[in-house]
Amino acid sequence: MNPNEQKLTYPWADVLPEPGHAHVVADGVRWIRMPLPFALDHINLWLLRDQIDGREGWTVVDCGVSRDDVKALWEDVFVNALDGLPVLRVIVTHMHPDHVGLAYWLCEKWNAPLWMTMTDYAVARLWSRPAVNGSAAGGPNGQSAVEHFTRHGLNNPEAQEKIRQRSNYYPSLVPDVPARFNRMMQGDRILIGGRYWRVIVGYGHAPEHASLYCDTLQVLISGDMVLPRISTNISVFDFEPESNPLPLYLNSLRGYDELAEDTLVLPSHGRPFKGLHERIAQQHQHHAERLAEVLDACTDPKSTTDILPVMFKRQLDLHQLTFAMGEALAHLHALFFDGLLERSVGTDGVIRFKRK
Repeated sequence: MNPNEQKLTYPWADVLPEPGHAHVVADGVRWIRMPLPFALDHINLWLLRDQIDGREGWTVVDCGVSRDDVKALWEDVFVNALDGLPVLRVIVTHMHPDHVGLAYWLCEKWNAPLWMTMTDYAVARLWSRPAVNGSAAGGPNGQSAVEHFTRHGLNNPEAQEKIRQRSNYYPSLVPDVPARFNRMMQGDRILIGGRYWRVIVGYGHAPEHASLYCDTLQVLISGDMVLPRISTNISVFDFEPESNPLPLYLNSLRGYDELAEDTLVLPSHGRPFKGLHERIAQQHQHHAERLAEVLDACTDPKSTTDILPVMFKRQLDLHQLTFAMGEALAHLHALFFDGLLERSVGTDGVIRFKRK
């Protein structure tokens, strides 16, 4: 456990839900855990006891990726963790594959409505369609991503080819998205099991990420916006190459300022914890330190690829590399749009940044 983690409190430090089972974390709130095919090997999902139109059952928050093994674990959850009651509603915090991947299957299986923010629903619908001739469908991979990362200094042919071959990576994890949904917006109060959960929208990590807070329980389902062990990925990708997501993310964290000090945070990765405001302060400090490192590194013109070893000291696999490139560029853009760096394009076509 690193020093930052030691400042947090983990009520279930020695507990993980058994595969296909749930662990109770609050009244009417259960924790389940599904595998992921990445270095980040799990996602936490949540069951909320509910009643809709006189029917007793459960609201599911987030879904896991579309894989047969995950579907099989869900079937076990239906038997072991729902007390014989149906799924009444599916809420998805945002459009990343580990969150929305099986929404289509859960909604169809239980004839349950999908709830999402408009922007993330629209992007998920677009990206779940296979890419054709470099179209925006298929997600942030393929030839468009290769060209984007090449402009920022990634000239390794093997890495380029692997990214090119992943043009339909998103649809492989999210093969479909329900044709209809209920829209969630900032400040909405959703009645779930006789308690109101308030929607807190955040930006930077996803187009329109929705966290859920219940004042009665003092429980926050934080999605990916606040994680206990790792930093939320903030990236610039090919589909929005001039974006500046880091300030959006940091400003979004202000949306949690008024939450109770003793809030129980239910994150998508890692263990449930207390210490929300401490963790948010850590995130601000973390990014301030990374920005300072990047700024210091740019005494000479540096591409995004040049910045990778400054920000990431470990070996990166391909999945991690694309996110690391996106994150390094997000920090460069934050400094550039703040007027601290200047930008130029070399004769080799590579974009570089230099301290003013």
